[in-house]
Parts: sequence; structure tokens; C-alpha cells
Amino acid sequence: MLIPELPAYLTGMGGAEYKGLIIALFTLTAGISRPFSGKLTDTIGRVPVMAVGSLVCFACGFLYPLLTTVAGFLFLRLIHGFSTGFKPTATAAYVADLVPPGKWGEAMGVHGICFSTGLAIGPAIGSTITDHFSIDILFYCSSLFALLSIVILANMKETLSGKVKFNVRHLKINRNDIIEWRVIPSVLIIFMSYISYGAILTIISDWSAHLGTTNKGLFFMVFTLTSLLIRFVAGKTSDRYGRVPIIKISLAVLATSTIWIGMANSAVSLMLASALYGVATGMLSPTVSAWTVDLSEPTKRGKAMATMYIALEAGIGLGALLAGWLFINDLRMIPVTFYCCSAITALALIYLQFIYRPNLDLKA
Repeated sequence: MLIPELPAYLTGMGGAEYKGLIIALFTLTAGISRPFSGKLTDTIGRVPVMAVGSLVCFACGFLYPLLTTVAGFLFLRLIHGFSTGFKPTATAAYVADLVPPGKWGEAMGVHGICFSTGLAIGPAIGSTITDHFSIDILFYCSSLFALLSIVILANMKETLSGKVKFNVRHLKINRNDIIEWRVIPSVLIIFMSYISYGAILTIISDWSAHLGTTNKGLFFMVFTLTSLLIRFVAGKTSDRYGRVPIIKISLAVLATSTIWIGMANSAVSLMLASALYGVATGMLSPTVSAWTVDLSEPTKRGKAMATMYIALEAGIGLGALLAGWLFINDLRMIPVTFYCCSAITALALIYLQFIYRPNLDLKA
């Protein structure tokens, strides 16, 4: 709901040059918090960690209207990142707990469908609320949805066996708590493929407006709807034919779609490129998530998912910084930005094709 409106909101404060930090700061704290959320997910349980993420999101919605300076806004983006640092890590581990290994791809596809549905309708709703009411009302509505998620969490049964009560010592992180080295192959793919998403979050609103799209959330709705349609099929297909073949196809489509976004010369062309981008991400996301679960040990599933999300946040953050650095309100640089993202995605495909060597990974 918030993403399409935040660049204009920050510009109105006089912080146009900091647009790249809207996503970068958010992903920074999300990444920093991942080792903590991963460790806590494997010790105190999945549900409490999910609840922390929802509570942070709930609180931040009420604070945006109060912190009305550029510095205050950027500080709040830093804090808001903790919601993403905690919620998805525990949720992915929770989903993996519920299903047998042979259906992890399908399960991650279903999980992705729910994620995509929210991502599809959120930006369009956010722009509509802002147009008809105000951005402050938008912030309060975001808090309301976070509150509803907390209500749902209160009725969910914990899936972690042998969980322990929270202790301050659980917040002590050592070197071995940060990275699950068994999942490095999937981590590299996630990092390189999500750089383009960081760029999209940062500059697609400006590109959409330039090409004549009236609703800044429409791009997100189109690509998320196509992502939604293919996720379930992609997850099941990877269960049958293996993760790596599906990932290779996804990366090729992703690289093509980002080139198309940069070459778009009309609103219709941009929406078609958005649809193709959605197909790519809809295939890639559940497959890489399931591959991460394949590569991890059951007792370290939380840490494995946290490692994957660290890479995801790092990719998004780097993409946002890259876009902000290249763009700086010069529309001529937007195509260049997306061509760079396509080249980076191609590097991920080259890694899988020529460098990656599976060991005992049966899903490869």
C-alpha cells in the first residue's frame, strides 16, 4: 500500500535526492535483523517471531504522520524494516513445517500466492486512498491491516517442537548464527535476481507517470497478478522436474522483462513488460524458496530462511541504491538502470549454467 506513494511523499518534504534510501534503509534493518529472527525462529518458535514483525508494522503506520521531516521519515523507514526482517523468516519456516518434503515447491507456491495477492491489491488501494483522502489515512489503514494479521496469529498453533521461553541471551549472535552455508547456491541466485526489484520499487512510479500511467500502483498490480497466476504451477513443476531447471528458465525470462521495461515507450508496453516480469518472479520465488529448504537441515530451517532473506534484502537494497544513484530525477537514465539490472540477472544464469555443481542435492 505504501510503496507507490512514498517517493512523492519524500519529494514533497524536500528529500527528492534520498529516494533511493526509501527502500535501501528499509532493507538494511530487515537484513540486519535476519540473524536474530532466524535464531529466534529456531528457539522460541515460529508464531512469536511472526507476531513481532506484525507489531512493528502496526506501530510504524501511526508514526509516519508524526515524523514529518526528511530525517524523521528516513529514521522510520529504518525502523519499519524490522517488520520484514521478522515476519517472512518465521512464516516460511512455519509453512515448511506443515508439509512433507515432496511438496515444498507446491507449498511455497501457495504461500507466494497469498503474498502476491496482497502485493497486487495493496499498491492500487494505497494510491486510491491517497487520491481520495490523504496519505495520513493511508498510513493508518496500513496499521489496521497489520492489526488484523496479529489477530490471525493469536489463533495459530506453534509448529516448532522443543521450543523454549525467550531469554535475553537468545539475542546474542555469534558468527555461526548469521549464515547457513549449505544454502549459499540459492542465496546467490536470490541476491542477483532481486536487484531489479529494488530498482523497480525506487523508480517505476516515475517511469509509469512519464509513460502516461495515471495510477502509480498499476504496474505492481499487473506484474503481481501474473505472478499470482503462475506461482502454484511453478512450485508443483519444480517438485517434479527439479529446482535448477525451473530457476534457469525464470532467470532468462527475468532478464528479458527488465530489458523490455527499459525499452517501453508507452503505458501499454510497460504493462506488458510488467506482466512478463510477473511471470518470471512467479516462477522464481517459490522455486528458490523450496530449493533453500531442500538444501537446509531441519533443525536449522529458520537460519536457512533468514540467510535467504538476507540475500533478498541485500539485492533489493543494492538495486534501490543503484537506481537512486543512476536516476537522480533524470528520466533518460531509467532505461540504463534496467539494462544494468538485466545484465546482473544474466550473471545469475551464467552461475547456474557453468559454475554451480550440485553435490547430493536431489532437487537440482
